Amino acid sequence: MSRINKNVILALLTLTSSAFLLFQLYYYKHYLSAKNGAGLSKSKGSQNGFDSTQWRAVKKFIMLTSNQNVPVFLIDPLILELINKDFEQVKNTSHGSTSECKFFCVPRDFTAFALWYHLWKNEEGWFRIAENMGFQCLKIESKDPRLDGIDSLSGTEIPLHYICRLANHAIHLVVFHERNGNYLWHGHLRLKGHMDRRFVPFRKLQFGRYPGAFDRPELQQITVDGLEVFIPKDPVHFLEEIPHSRFIECRYKEARAFFQQYLDDNTVEAMTFRKNAKELLQLAAKTLKKLGVRFWLSSGTCLGWYRQCNIIPYSKDVDLGIFIQDYKSDIISAFQDVGLPLKHKFGKVEDSLELSFQGKDDIKLDIFFFYEETDHMWNGGTQAKTGKKFKYLFPKFTLCWTEFVDMKIHVPCETVEYIEANYGKSWKIPVKTWDWKRSPPNVRPNGIWPISEWDEVIQLY
Repeated sequence: MSRINKNVILALLTLTSSAFLLFQLYYYKHYLSAKNGAGLSKSKGSQNGFDSTQWRAVKKFIMLTSNQNVPVFLIDPLILELINKDFEQVKNTSHGSTSECKFFCVPRDFTAFALWYHLWKNEEGWFRIAENMGFQCLKIESKDPRLDGIDSLSGTEIPLHYICRLANHAIHLVVFHERNGNYLWHGHLRLKGHMDRRFVPFRKLQFGRYPGAFDRPELQQITVDGLEVFIPKDPVHFLEEIPHSRFIECRYKEARAFFQQYLDDNTVEAMTFRKNAKELLQLAAKTLKKLGVRFWLSSGTCLGWYRQCNIIPYSKDVDLGIFIQDYKSDIISAFQDVGLPLKHKFGKVEDSLELSFQGKDDIKLDIFFFYEETDHMWNGGTQAKTGKKFKYLFPKFTLCWTEFVDMKIHVPCETVEYIEANYGKSWKIPVKTWDWKRSPPNVRPNGIWPISEWDEVIQLY
């Protein structure tokens, strides 16, 4: 009898335990998970739910930066593109009202944020706090290029990138630094010898393959997947900047070597010319930017930037290049409106167009328009007395940003090839006497304008 009672009791206990376990599972599934937003996404499964690795990593990172007052904003191209497609709805989403994870739960290895470094006041101890929250972090530093022009400060290191990993997802924190010209710059992500190349899949990073420059963005705070984050107020503009953000530094070390061999001209005349040329270049840049016209440093102005990080004092003009497809009919009137009258116009839009504007103290602004052929580019020149046409050939090139006369400005990325085309392999040697019809190694005769077209293609003022 006692044996039967024991078996019955054991069976009853087992049945009761099973019923209680089933009740717990039912309660969690239908009540707690719905209340806390922990349920899995219906459409994407566990990878896209609020329990995804990505979302948890981003949430912890945002908590960390918010509690430590770290000024960060979202720059991840994939997420910004998704946000932009549904921007109005995202902007109107209130905190905690999101029912599914649409953005931060997209499977990937990294989420990219930017750090506004000059506003960060509490860097010390940040790593320790991050590690206490479960992150493993890597800090990438390098010398500050803004100090390369100062011998005593050259080599000073600054943080460029942080990589913080939580489980199998990483936060890439790109450090943006202030530069002259009111723009932001980030450095190249270059691993040092002692760093673990297997820490994260570095090749998949979308920022850091090369230094980059961006316009200073205005920010706005929005709610994304239940998390409050800052993003650029104009995400479209920021996204358009990313593929064209590559930055090239002025070569301060080579410039110092140049001036050790060829003494700098510090006469009053040279200093006055540089001052006026700088003002002319800044005015031209402002005018073309307002028109939405891309341009770059060309000819002697480009050579001065690359060779000596300055304006060549005996050049007597400022030279810019513009792709002919970017030509706008109101360029002439726009320059005249800011006090730069047209000095001459040579050629046509479809062939060898060149514009020259008169700055103060007899300094010219020359704008050369570039035409693209199958395997090269060229700009034209016209001799006013004879109507002879000239063509200057260049290998194909792309545009990068640099800093020159306190502003962000374009130069050819393939700078050496560009300069050698125009000045030959001896470009490091100053040449004060220059004949634009004979001296450049890339000049070619290009026929002659018909006399009947002279009034149209040669306009002198």
